[in-house]
Amino acid sequence: MESLLNRYRNITVLLLVIFAQLVLLAVQVKNDQDVQLIRVWTVTAVMPFARLVEGVRGGGSGFLHNYIMLHDTNAENRRLQAEVDKLKLENIDLKNQLNRADRAKALDVFQQHTPSKLVAATIVGVGAGGNAKVVFVDRGTLSGVQRGMGVVTPDGIVGKVIAAYPTNSEVQLVTDADFAAGVISQKTQVRGTLKGQGTPVCKVDYVPFEDKIEPGEMLFTSGDDRIFPRGFPVGVVKVVRPGQPFKEILVEPSGLQRGLEDVLIVVQGVHQAIPDAPPPSQPVFIAPPPPAGPAPAAGQQVAPTAGPSGTEADKVRTLYKNYTEQQNFTLGEGGIGIKLPDYTKLNTGSSAPQAPQAAKPIPPAVAPPKPLDTPPGGPSGTPAPQTPPAVKPAIPAPSPDGGRRANPAAGTTPVGPSGAPAPHAPPAAKPATPAPSPDGGRRANQAAGTPPGGPPH
Repeated sequence: MESLLNRYRNITVLLLVIFAQLVLLAVQVKNDQDVQLIRVWTVTAVMPFARLVEGVRGGGSGFLHNYIMLHDTNAENRRLQAEVDKLKLENIDLKNQLNRADRAKALDVFQQHTPSKLVAATIVGVGAGGNAKVVFVDRGTLSGVQRGMGVVTPDGIVGKVIAAYPTNSEVQLVTDADFAAGVISQKTQVRGTLKGQGTPVCKVDYVPFEDKIEPGEMLFTSGDDRIFPRGFPVGVVKVVRPGQPFKEILVEPSGLQRGLEDVLIVVQGVHQAIPDAPPPSQPVFIAPPPPAGPAPAAGQQVAPTAGPSGTEADKVRTLYKNYTEQQNFTLGEGGIGIKLPDYTKLNTGSSAPQAPQAAKPIPPAVAPPKPLDTPPGGPSGTPAPQTPPAVKPAIPAPSPDGGRRANPAAGTTPVGPSGAPAPHAPPAAKPATPAPSPDGGRRANQAAGTPPGGPPH
């Protein structure tokens, strides 16, 4: 090494001098951002090594904290999971209590609106038989329950009590194969016997084939079985098939659709009338229809609609209604001494129908009889031409001579068989413009015996 330095001593000294000169220049010279070049070179050369050292330090620190020092994390996770499970159970229990309170309230409301005496009970057990549909309730003979009493819910019948113990009772459901109850249809009052089949659907027997019953019709208890009072809902008819001599009818019980938790035992039944309409269902919201024209754009004002359409009476009614609303008055409200709207100031304009003007009576004109210069027949027996009579009013007044018309030329007056003047009925109403008579307006005196064509030749 020493020989190498002695050999290249001059070059080494030259390089050191040049390097020292560059360092001095770098200390004195600055770049365009007023930073010394020696500082820029130093940072650029050192930063990659500093970044590598920092990455190694951070990775080692994370591994130490996440894998070595957290040895009790598993126990903490188990404790938190147990606490979450406990909160879930409490939440489920609170929901069950809330549902039970709602059911109890519904049963209480049903008891208040039902004339029958009912005892509330809760399902506490289910029968173990394969085909038997039996449940146990927490009410027995100490609560007044006896064998043969009906069990219902607000939705419909559930079953009947087949065994009563001091504190519990055994209830046979409507779906049991040995269950039977009398039913009656809502619309046509068709009677039958409801029987269980061991399935969720029951059947109705003893309905003659000529009786009319349709799917969707509601069935109610008839009271003929002396178990259920008349008027409790049973179910909805699903299938109706013709048969001989009885129809085949399948019914879905309405009392078992929502499950069984709380029931009512009929201790003392009171018959009720069969409702005319089916029980009301949950209301369904129906949105208003869309407008006839295109939808207005955002920020665009909707033009007012045209005036009311319809008859003249509808227009007048709408006009008065709008005027009443402008006066801040509500029809049908208020008491004694309230100020009513002044409808005399209402300008109906052309919307109000004009009352028809009363027709002015036309004074009847009395036409005096016109003297005839010559008899109806001419001197030679030929008909004498006469002018048509003048136009008379629509309803002429009776003539002053009581409807009798004399023939001045003949000098005679119409008389009756006994010689007295023959009465004549008032003349009938004539049209506004009477047509001329076929004989050219000539009138003959029938009493004088003169023929209409003149004296005979």
